[in-house]
Amino acid sequence: MVNLIGTYECKVDAKGRLMVPAAIKKQLVPILQEGFVLKRSVFQPCLELYPMAQWNQLMKKMGGLNRFNKKNNDFIRKFTAGVKMVEVDTNGRLLIPKDLINFAEINKEIVLSSAIDIVEIWDKQKYENAIDGGTEDFADLAEEVMGNVNENELP
Repeated sequence: MVNLIGTYECKVDAKGRLMVPAAIKKQLVPILQEGFVLKRSVFQPCLELYPMAQWNQLMKKMGGLNRFNKKNNDFIRKFTAGVKMVEVDTNGRLLIPKDLINFAEINKEIVLSSAIDIVEIWDKQKYENAIDGGTEDFADLAEEVMGNVNENELP
């Protein structure tokens, strides 16, 4: 598993291509050849870029769901809607398909934000709005999510 670090601002051209910032590209070097999967985020108006190994791990987990259960089947369909395989080309660019640009309402300026083992791709203004929203809310969220975890309980 790759642990990505950093938040990077860059631009998307009219064709939907973005130049992957050198700092994140350097972190991705060991997995560039495998390719990536780009998909809509479930909870936010952004895109998620999965290294192929992380995507395969997630698909294995989802493959264990009973497809004869309607909720499972509906979830799988919606989760994988609009999923695209993408690659970083020899010039260091990544092409974001138009349907995904429209979903995330991406304009010219974007933010690539590491989220442990994936990269979120945001329209810059939407990212800033999401991050700036409620400092107290984040403190409460941090306490709720991590407050009951002791270091000796971590894997």
